[in-house]
Amino acid sequence: MLAERLAGRPELDVTLSLAGRTASPARQPVPVRSGGFGGAAGLADYLASESVGFLIDATHPYAGVISNNAVEAARQTSVPLLVLRRPPWVATAGDRWTEVSDVREAVRALEAMPRRVFVALGRNELAPFNESPQHFYLIRSVDPVDPPLLLPHVAYVTGRGPFGEADDRALMTEHRIETVIAKNSGGSATYGKIAAARALGISVIMLRRPPAPAAPAIETLQDALDWLDHALTSATARGV
Repeated sequence: MLAERLAGRPELDVTLSLAGRTASPARQPVPVRSGGFGGAAGLADYLASESVGFLIDATHPYAGVISNNAVEAARQTSVPLLVLRRPPWVATAGDRWTEVSDVREAVRALEAMPRRVFVALGRNELAPFNESPQHFYLIRSVDPVDPPLLLPHVAYVTGRGPFGEADDRALMTEHRIETVIAKNSGGSATYGKIAAARALGISVIMLRRPPAPAAPAIETLQDALDWLDHALTSATARGV
């Protein structure tokens, strides 16, 4: 990850910002700030008070609020902003995808006939599934779902990626899964469920990505490092 690539550079003072929604986040090689800023204005105040020179938005592609706040805060403070977004997955031969715009549409796509569904979404997005209690749901999240959903047929599994295809294939086979509901996160860490669904002939209900923030964007860690090196060189040349 980006923080690991930047941790060993003594010329940089790196801070990683986390949303604070995970009870026990993974250990990081750089100082961590956890929790919200109080909107775009709060983030702008933080950038100014901490004399932040560069801002890289490497958050989840579905975290639209913080990404839009970053754009506005960077505009207010004139701090250079880069958006790091891994490319989305693309359906290949054997994939059986139905694309939907949000979780409620995903629930409607399940239709009335009871199905066995593997749900791989954030635990704060699960309430709409209460509206279709006829299905069996296998729900995977980093932290336990508390309180549990008001459903008669539900099982929970906790875990932190990366998740490999073999493990996800075994999980789906054990629970006789017929449909997967997922976000098009991109990258390799959570692609196991998509590859496993393809191998097993299981349908996938895929949540489309929200619109990208209006800011310069790249897709790889190396591109982000190149951008930062160029920005540092330019700042040094200007005597900043």
